[in-house]
Amino acid sequence: MSGHGSSLARRLRELREERWPDLRITQAQLSVALGVSVPLISSWESDRATKIPPMVRLEKYAAFFATRRSFTDDTPRTLPLSDLAPEELDEYHALLKELAELRKAALRVQALGESAPPAPARNAYAESPWHFPAGEAITIICSQIPAENRVRIPQADPAHPDYIDLYRYSDLDSLFELWGHLRAANPHSPVALRAAEDLRSSDDVTSHVVLLGGVDYNEVTAAMLAQIDLPVRQVADWEGERGPYFEVGSGDNTVPHYTRFNRSGDNLQLLEDVGFFYRGVNPENIKRTLTICNGVYARGVYGTVRALTDERFRDRNADYLRGRFGDAASYSILTRVKILGRLAITPDWTRENLRLHEWPEDAHGD
Repeated sequence: MSGHGSSLARRLRELREERWPDLRITQAQLSVALGVSVPLISSWESDRATKIPPMVRLEKYAAFFATRRSFTDDTPRTLPLSDLAPEELDEYHALLKELAELRKAALRVQALGESAPPAPARNAYAESPWHFPAGEAITIICSQIPAENRVRIPQADPAHPDYIDLYRYSDLDSLFELWGHLRAANPHSPVALRAAEDLRSSDDVTSHVVLLGGVDYNEVTAAMLAQIDLPVRQVADWEGERGPYFEVGSGDNTVPHYTRFNRSGDNLQLLEDVGFFYRGVNPENIKRTLTICNGVYARGVYGTVRALTDERFRDRNADYLRGRFGDAASYSILTRVKILGRLAITPDWTRENLRLHEWPEDAHGD
């Protein structure tokens, strides 16, 4: 469905995600308040679905979102109209009128097949996993290039007249890409950059935290991963025959995922890296999120970041995450990142051969 149908779905999703900037309501919480299933909520919010909620459900929507009191003490509920204050009752009627008009238009398009006006341009930023509630701080914690490597870069020395602070950070391609996207997707939120070695206060790790880089150079990544029960691990086997890799499973039942190289004498050309994307609850603050973009090498990190920032693939990949994981509190994807010359090719997660592992395996969305 497109046009008016999508407009209704989009409005229902906006109410849930943006009605109250300090509160991001999950589909599971809303399903409790409305007395329906999570898949039904998902179907009403999906741009691709043909399901249109009945008026009795839209009345529930309007009553729920008419008052902030619908979410008191972390318990979602729909208040009876008799309990609403006069201004809340006015808001209920305004919302119900709006939703009823959108529903009427959607039904007309569905029943008569008439040409609907073009749907408003999709707000890729607002629907992106990189969009957070307005005003909530975001901290990127990046790996730092080892001191023995920085001495080879004159501008990385604070005593140098042309000192450039960013030269001490690794994964600069990924950092540059992600910084701009986060600022664009969250114009009303502060975005801070920290090196793993110079965190300034507990605020840096209790915000929405984004970790760039692996366990070798980013000790915060290692510390955070130690607090999360994941079936995926990065193994820094630099002396091994095939080098470092990601491992899936536990005990004797593990599967390694290696990078691919083209060997020509003493030269190695990277053909395929392995990237890792994780989104879950921040273990230092359960009201905020933790995101990890990792790879065996720098281009694996970059390809993982680009999966949700590249304008050609980000909407497709974000839709895949919503459809695959729904409202799962935590999820991850281990992905191939193909290398063409110097380029890291953005992975398309709708292609099964590029997804090496997904967790949790039994999650589902729309």
